[in-house]
Amino acid sequence: MLIAVGSLTVMGVALGGILGVAARLLHVEEDPLEVELQGMLPGSQCGQCGFVGCSQYAAALAKHEAPVTACAPGGKAVAEALAKRLGISADLSEHEDQVPEYAVIDEDLCIGCMRCIQDCSVDAIVGANKQVHTVIAEVCHGCTKCFAICPTEAIHMCKVPVTLGNWHWAKPGAELH
Repeated sequence: MLIAVGSLTVMGVALGGILGVAARLLHVEEDPLEVELQGMLPGSQCGQCGFVGCSQYAAALAKHEAPVTACAPGGKAVAEALAKRLGISADLSEHEDQVPEYAVIDEDLCIGCMRCIQDCSVDAIVGANKQVHTVIAEVCHGCTKCFAICPTEAIHMCKVPVTLGNWHWAKPGAELH
């Protein structure tokens, strides 16, 4: 038994050392601008900007290959902050802030096809094959991917109701900008 424990310990230390050396030798420097831009994004990984996630969108922004207005969940505030950080001007006159939404499944129309579950990037939809599905509203970030793919139009988007927990008073002077 001591031989088995000792050999596993030696293997663990040796493999850990190899991984440590490999991490130092194969380390890739990240662009600090990309990291900063990714920190400014909401991080919902919804794909509404046309990229797979927020890190790919931040990389495209850093290379000036994407517009700053593409992040729908971030709205005008994020677009303005990104434009200011990148030192560019952004035309936000036609940009509308979206009201936060979440998906709701009409259980009478749901056929349990699993398409919405496969497209949900945050696993907000629960259900089984050929069973009725439902959405966990607190997890859903309103990307509308499930809404677009539902073959029976059983999914509709509802606005998040304003409550004392999520209502915010506009900052004084914010309406002047």
